[in-house]
Amino acid sequence: MKIAYLVNQYPKVSHSFIRREILAVEATGIEVQRFSVRSLESQLVDEADKQEFTKTRFILKVGAIGLFLSVLWGIVTRPFRFFSALRLAFQVGQKSERGILYHLIYLAEACVMLRWVLESQVEHIHVHFGTNSTTVAMFCHALGGPTYSFTVHGPEEFDQPQAINLTEKINRASFVVAISSFGKSQLYRWCDYKQWSKIQVVRCGVDNLFLEQPHVPIPDEPRLVCIGRLSEQKGHLVLLEAVSQLAAQGIQFKLVFVGDGPFRQRMETLIAQLNLKDYIEITGWATNTQVREQILAAQALVLPSFAEGLPVVLMEALALGRPALTTYIAGIPELVEPNKSGWLVPSGSTEALTAGLKTVLQTPREQLEEMGQSGAEQVANQHNITTEANKLAELFRQVCQK
Repeated sequence: MKIAYLVNQYPKVSHSFIRREILAVEATGIEVQRFSVRSLESQLVDEADKQEFTKTRFILKVGAIGLFLSVLWGIVTRPFRFFSALRLAFQVGQKSERGILYHLIYLAEACVMLRWVLESQVEHIHVHFGTNSTTVAMFCHALGGPTYSFTVHGPEEFDQPQAINLTEKINRASFVVAISSFGKSQLYRWCDYKQWSKIQVVRCGVDNLFLEQPHVPIPDEPRLVCIGRLSEQKGHLVLLEAVSQLAAQGIQFKLVFVGDGPFRQRMETLIAQLNLKDYIEITGWATNTQVREQILAAQALVLPSFAEGLPVVLMEALALGRPALTTYIAGIPELVEPNKSGWLVPSGSTEALTAGLKTVLQTPREQLEEMGQSGAEQVANQHNITTEANKLAELFRQVCQK
């Protein structure tokens, strides 16, 4: 059995969870072909991602001429299906925020994808994220290509479901994966009741790099870590304001941001304005090993997000025995239990986040250890990538058997 994975950007620094899933699906005996719309080779820092890069084919690397020739091939070899897919591109493009032109480009990309999956004898395409890459898979199917499914993470898909034609994508898919019960409920909102049986919960998971890590005691040093892309949805500016308030109270600690992104310069400016250089460090992107080391060097993870799906970094921190301070949003409360494996505060509240940080820093180390152990047990039970990949592999087998 052979399937294809299609992602808009793969491999990518922040998409290690997709890499883990692909490898775990392959471990079930299913052959996986990797496809990506575009390449991010220059940004890769992890050796495992660099290895995945060598296994991945990139649609846009064919260039404008390659796209044009693939469209001609589609018109000549399957004219009826091509013009049916063209009608679909106009139909969804008119409703989309990006418009018809972009969807004509997606159709050209689908022609490239179709040639490749037919050459490789791929039986099914699975996509991560319900945005443009799923549009390509949907067009590829309309052209006569394999069936497709997709995993919805959020929050992007839930912010503008009509603009990305989420309902149409669900209707045409073989099945749709949500990564949490919250995500499943949001998908229910955007499809007919008759489609609900398609929607399955398969959680993101962590591998033995985190699950089988020997226990490392929580350090005495008051050190916290925040991991993720430096962007508006992560709530980093609110976190800096909270750190400033604690600093004004004379509380000594260190907060390390692991990641990079469009908000980095704005954050560095605010750090300078608030005189927090002795409290804050920004490392930039890190490898999986470096992320693990940063988590183990901290007493707790802090993630003050405004919008999420269900962050994999929470699973990684809990798996390593570190409790988490995060927000009451999306699927997070399904993982972090207040006062058991971490703390939850209202999103966007500087006052609540400040109080939460103070609580974390004043919690005895023995209690932090207990909370970390509780979180590790929960992750092992609910977010083992081997278990979750087996669920996904069974869905692939059911589709291909039909």
